[in-house]
Amino acid sequence: MIESSQPRKERKYRFTAPMHARQKFVHAHVSKELATKLGIKSRSLSMRKGDTVKVFAGSQKGKTGKVSEVNLKTGRVFIDGITRKNAKGKELPVPVYSSNLYLTDLDLSDKLRNSKIESLKTKKTVA
Repeated sequence: MIESSQPRKERKYRFTAPMHARQKFVHAHVSKELATKLGIKSRSLSMRKGDTVKVFAGSQKGKTGKVSEVNLKTGRVFIDGITRKNAKGKELPVPVYSSNLYLTDLDLSDKLRNSKIESLKTKKTVA
């Protein structure tokens, strides 16, 4: 990540970042219950399709659901059950910023993700 005191350089980095770097922008806080259940001290984790999240800020505050899509291009997340009607009456998913969400349950079907979480358990925190 670029470290500059100039906001224009920070914005330029975020808007022109490659997709593998944008994955870091789509992290969400981990709920306290989930952190104790998994035994991790990490504040946030990367979101994936299938995770269960709760919205804690914005117009959709208090709603929970499963992540149906993570859009790295815009940095937004689509959640099952959070929709709105368009002018024709069709239900459309509402995009939510990842910073307004926190993880309540993880999809642990991926072996690589399980190994990442195991490494977070053993990682020593620097005081």
